[in-house]
Parts: sequence; structure tokens; C-alpha cells
Amino acid sequence: MKLLFALITFLSFSLAFATDIDLNKSQFNWHATKVTGKHDGTISLKSAKLELDGDKIKGGEFIIDMNSITVDELTGEWHEKFLTHMKSTDFFDIQKFPEAKLVIKKVNGDKIDADLTIKGKTNPVTFKIAKKAKEFTGVLKFNRTKFDMIYGSGSFFKNLGDKVIHDEVVLDFKVVTT
Repeated sequence: MKLLFALITFLSFSLAFATDIDLNKSQFNWHATKVTGKHDGTISLKSAKLELDGDKIKGGEFIIDMNSITVDELTGEWHEKFLTHMKSTDFFDIQKFPEAKLVIKKVNGDKIDADLTIKGKTNPVTFKIAKKAKEFTGVLKFNRTKFDMIYGSGSFFKNLGDKVIHDEVVLDFKVVTT
């Protein structure tokens, strides 16, 4: 009986445990560039699970609410036109795919290997994280064309001139645990 109690106690301290995420304090900021400029905005988490062993990440899953996408530098008519286009089939096709997902597959020190799913397509991504108190921060970059977002891509269309939209999208993030 003592051996069983010792084994259960040991296992309970060595297993990763799910940690609550403060969805209101956590932030995802996106950045995209084109030949003639850039756009920035935010996107919100719908839900999140993070598995920690002490203060080290062991796994996790993040559901992103694609309807929450914003753009910061535009106002009025151009703001609405831009968001409508971002939500269309040319980009995120939010009516058909209202959520995106990031699933942590492997952690090696500060390096995360994960699967990112956008528009029903899943591709691997790798990024680094840093931890300070209850916050994990990092920068995740992905190629939008791997998720069937080829609109304005110089990789797919020639003679676009200054209408080229670069393929790389950058998400800098802060995930806050409770």
C-alpha cells in the first residue's frame, strides 16, 4: 500500500497539467506586407489549453476566432472593405472556416513544433517562445499560400507590379496563464 501511494504521488508531480489561459489578456497581433505598405491587426483566442510541467510547456491547443480579425491602420469605408476581403474566399473564407487551430506537437527548450490549421489545411510551423512570470511570448511566421490564400501572391501570379502581397504573415503573441 505504501508503495502504491508513493508511486501515485511521484506520478502526480511528474505529469504535465492543463493550465488555464486568460483569454482576455492573451493577445495575437498579425502583420502582413505588400510592395506598397503593410497592414496590422489583432485576432482573438476562442479557447486555449496549455499543458505545463512546472513552468515548461509540454503541449497545448489554441482555437482562434477568425471572426475577431481586426485591422488597425484603416478607418471608414477602407476599413470595412479590407475586413470584408480578408474574410472572403480570397483569404480566410470565414463563413466556411470560422476557426483556425494551433496544436503544439513537440517542445525542445524554447523551440515549439506545432500544427497550424487554417481553411481546413494543416501545415507544420516552428517558432520560439520566451516566458516571463505568467506570460509566454513569441513570434510565429507562416506562408499564407500553404493555406490556399494565393490572392495577390507573386509566387503564383506574374506581372502584378506594385499589387504584390507578400506570402509571409507574422503573428506575434502573448499567452497569459492564470
